[in-house]
Amino acid sequence: ATGSRSPAGVRQVQAVAPLKSSSATTADDYECVYTVYVQTGSIWKAGTDSVIGLGLRAADGAGFTIPDLAKWGGLMGAGHDYYERGHLDIFSGRGPCLPSPPCGMNLTSDGSGAHHGWYCKSVEVTASGPRAACARAAFGVEQWLATDAPPYQLHAERSVCGKSDAAAE
Repeated sequence: ATGSRSPAGVRQVQAVAPLKSSSATTADDYECVYTVYVQTGSIWKAGTDSVIGLGLRAADGAGFTIPDLAKWGGLMGAGHDYYERGHLDIFSGRGPCLPSPPCGMNLTSDGSGAHHGWYCKSVEVTASGPRAACARAAFGVEQWLATDAPPYQLHAERSVCGKSDAAAE
């Protein structure tokens, strides 16, 4: 049936409870819109050619994963080279509505490409949807996602759950 499949490139991590409303809403409706701002650091060799993914979660642990941000919702135009040193890249797409504003994230790199190491400065996420207030969460990352630079891992997990800067605006 039309609308019964998730948008390409979004995987549900844990069941997302439907928003409370008078109509039947399911996680498969993917009615919420997420905009993701990714700031690559300006230090030498900060950029990457790797595939970057993002997992988002609410305070109760419900969430979803976007395995490839550029394929899911790249807004920078055809031929844009994402995740370059000093650049701010913007992505936007639909996903399941979370039961509360996103407050946790797991940023991942697949380590591919000629320049796999990547220094991410920050990630900011906005979320909006029907019957839900707009929400914003800002995550300071300031970390290499690389196997040849500390902390020698291809992921960075951050949480602002319980902090006021993750509150709905």
